[in-house]
Amino acid sequence: MREISINLSGSKSITNRLLVLNALFGSPVTLKNLSKSQDSRLIEKALSSTEELIDIHHAGTAMRFLTAFYSIREGKKTILTGSGRMKERPIEILVNALKELGADISYTGNEGYPPLEINGKRLTKNTVRLSANVSSQYITALCLIGSRLENGLTIRLEGKITSFPYINMTLQILNNLGISSSFEKNTIIISPLQEIKPQEFIIESDWSSASYHYSLCALGKDLKITLKYLFEDSLQADRKVADIYQSYFGVHTLFKNGEVILSRDKNFIYPDSIILDMNDCPDIVQTVAVTAFGLHIPIKITGLETLRIKETDRLQALKSEIEKCGGKVEITESTLDVRPFEKFISGQAIQTYNDHRMAMSFVPLQLLFPLKIENPEVVEKSYTEFWEDMKLYGIKR
Repeated sequence: MREISINLSGSKSITNRLLVLNALFGSPVTLKNLSKSQDSRLIEKALSSTEELIDIHHAGTAMRFLTAFYSIREGKKTILTGSGRMKERPIEILVNALKELGADISYTGNEGYPPLEINGKRLTKNTVRLSANVSSQYITALCLIGSRLENGLTIRLEGKITSFPYINMTLQILNNLGISSSFEKNTIIISPLQEIKPQEFIIESDWSSASYHYSLCALGKDLKITLKYLFEDSLQADRKVADIYQSYFGVHTLFKNGEVILSRDKNFIYPDSIILDMNDCPDIVQTVAVTAFGLHIPIKITGLETLRIKETDRLQALKSEIEKCGGKVEITESTLDVRPFEKFISGQAIQTYNDHRMAMSFVPLQLLFPLKIENPEVVEKSYTEFWEDMKLYGIKR
């Protein structure tokens, strides 16, 4: 058995939330095991910048979190912009919610899309209504600034909630820092707070990054993989990858002393097909779909309403690249259906569409057949050491 040990950097999701919260309260928290991702570095750079123009490139999380952040920076004017793709990603829902609270935000280009001109001001209104089926990042962006509003913040969500674990993660982080919050009957309440006590926060490693190692374990032979600083009671939505890979792909997770040890059950009986709702963990959809494809298991994934407005239209991108490798794929506005196929088509060049997860999710297939990843440096958005870690599996960039 081949043993591999990986040191993953801190969770991008947790890091990004803490960077914004820390800046809002004057940096009283000492953050350890920060994410090394490009997204996190962009947020950190933006928060410390004194410039009027802030360019966050492809970082959708940064666009949403910083829109809320700058809206309450009294007296500061900010032009928040990004890449060509970012200017095609809607932000009107968040902007309208902030305007409902009294924010001064306008569009400098197409209505409803970045770039934004934000004139920071003191917001005194404390209640906003929002559709519950929007991206959880809109809701999180509001939660992050809630405690810094004069009268706190009440968010009333209408309809079915999308990606509940991400909202719950945000509220847990608030509570861990001493910010009072509650979430009952579709209503989130954030209490106002003047200051956070000085403290230390150790950030758990990134479960999204861990997902690619789960895929490698599922598709490889006789691998024992140790991933450090991951916990069974994790706040991260993508912790669900451990359960999915155990149930459908026979990858066992042993939680031990702040580590996980992955191994494949040699006696595992694979399902004839898989039907899976991944509304709660959309960031690992590509990884799971490609793993099922690699194992010749038909899979239908539902609950994917938000995947079309990510770094790329991830449903269309998956369809194009899986079919390129021999699969048959059908998509709707919220579902992905990967069907049986005769054989792999090797040697294909996988387009990444400036999407880090498209690149990383297809790499494990190289344990089965040759393929090339176009624009391989795109992985730096979330997992800067990815290609170095892949060398341990014998996979080259």
